[in-house]
Amino acid sequence: MSKVQSITRESWILSTFPEWGSWLNEEIEQEQVAPGTFAMWWLGCTGIWLKSEGGTNVCVDFWCGTGKQSHGNPLMKTGHQMQRMAGVKKLQPNLRTTPFVLDPFAIRQIDAVLATHDHNDHIDVNVAAAVMQNCADDVPFIGPQTCVDLWVGWGVPKERCIVVKPGDVVKVKDIEIHALDAFDRTALIPLPADQKAAGVLPDGMDVRAVNYLFKTPGGNLYHSGDSHYSN
Repeated sequence: MSKVQSITRESWILSTFPEWGSWLNEEIEQEQVAPGTFAMWWLGCTGIWLKSEGGTNVCVDFWCGTGKQSHGNPLMKTGHQMQRMAGVKKLQPNLRTTPFVLDPFAIRQIDAVLATHDHNDHIDVNVAAAVMQNCADDVPFIGPQTCVDLWVGWGVPKERCIVVKPGDVVKVKDIEIHALDAFDRTALIPLPADQKAAGVLPDGMDVRAVNYLFKTPGGNLYHSGDSHYSN
């Protein structure tokens, strides 16, 4: 069999995806954070990897999924938050625009997984699976109630999950994580397709979304998730 005959779609995907391979995984592991600083890597969307001077590693909103992939269905999903917010029916062309820079299944050193809210470009089942399968068995999953509900539903043990709401503080080695108020309108308005919004008050923001302030010995980092500008 010739080389071109032996190549398949599956072999092509495995040889080229994720686009960066384990390059960034290795860079993060090898990074020696200077005293008085912290290191941070952007993972796409609002995903961030944070490493402290003490070598503590946390990720927040790490998304390994994709956006629209086909024109097959020209209409948006009924009840989708963007459909309800914008009052539109035609498909929203929200394609993933950034490469996959970090291989979740090559992660070995991580101290906490966090999510700001439960939209699937901020909380990812593949990340949960990779951490559960390949990392220490005490790595916590930290987020608001709706995120914890998702993790537990995927099979993450409840005792590994920490529910946070504004005002809560969680210590992960030398990083102090403060949960803060979020203001994300789109987190409030998703509804099941068969449920009408008329006369229905949304439940509280605090069970759906939080922001985070990461306090490290080398400085602080504020993560706003999908919060909109407000006062």
